[in-house]
Amino acid sequence: YRLGVDQAEATLGVDRAYPVTQLDEKIPDLLENLEALYFPMTRYDWLNQRILKWVRSVKARMRKGINAPACWMDSDTLIHEMRLIKSDAEIEVMRSVCEISAQAHVQAMQACRADMFEYQLEALYQAAFLHGGCTGHAYPSIVGSGANACVLHYIDNKDPLRSGDLVLVDAGGELDYYAGDITRTYPVNGRFTAEQKQLYQIVLDAQRVAIDAVKPGNPFDAPHQAALHYLTQALIDLGWIQGPLTVALEHALYEPFYMHKTGHWLGLDVHDVGRYKQNGQWRALEPGMILTVEPGLYVAEDQTLAPSQYRGMGIRIEDDVLVTDTGCEVLTRSAPKAISEIEALMCSRKVDL
Repeated sequence: YRLGVDQAEATLGVDRAYPVTQLDEKIPDLLENLEALYFPMTRYDWLNQRILKWVRSVKARMRKGINAPACWMDSDTLIHEMRLIKSDAEIEVMRSVCEISAQAHVQAMQACRADMFEYQLEALYQAAFLHGGCTGHAYPSIVGSGANACVLHYIDNKDPLRSGDLVLVDAGGELDYYAGDITRTYPVNGRFTAEQKQLYQIVLDAQRVAIDAVKPGNPFDAPHQAALHYLTQALIDLGWIQGPLTVALEHALYEPFYMHKTGHWLGLDVHDVGRYKQNGQWRALEPGMILTVEPGLYVAEDQTLAPSQYRGMGIRIEDDVLVTDTGCEVLTRSAPKAISEIEALMCSRKVDL
């Protein structure tokens, strides 16, 4: 629907509305005698050129006693900080979209079976998002089975699901423009093998220590460091990399198996805005911030550091976490992630295509 100039003021709550054809005429008038001008300086080249033209137009009136803005400021810096700390209303929307996203994972786990294709499993997530009230997915869903799970941003979603493989699904819905972001990894046939259980439990325990580090006053990097230390020690214990821990961390010996950070801001975008560092230091977590916590282990098919029975296995577990006054709240907790919970749910198999 187009409001038109007549309805725009009342409907949108703006002070004034003009036809877009009057843009070059009206904006210079509105810039007269302003001290500062705020706009997204680095986002649009066309806007920068347009603003330069408008400001020059105002400067041409200087002998009439009219001044142009002397200070130009990037509005993104202020707006991004406002987006970083969520209001109570925003948190409620985030709780809703996270719950819808979690239930989509529940339904997909119940429906998953061998000989489906990755895109069919993806379709179940999309249907669950829409049925739950979302406008759709917040980002292209990652549905990677078998070795495809080792590709961090795999979105081809075209291969068949095979019994005995794991499938990694990174999928979240979007509600009122806010994003959910959940990753679960589960066995196609509903039962983890011994090797799958071993690696999965390592990732799950790493996520738990990382979530424990989400609390006010802790640096943003604290969850990552907690997960990184746990995963690196586990890789040493497996004999896949050499210790001691301090040396393995210093030389990033874990990178063949874990090559990404443990989280990011979440909100109006799945990788939401806001600075991660201030004055060169990781910023302190504050109540109202929402971040993901998503450690993983990825054993490529050609990874000779690991025994052959582990190769082609990718595992990531991701939840959305709200920083509270006293600690944190896991907004996506209703999506099962314990081995026993996943197996029990998948054995129920109540959902069909």
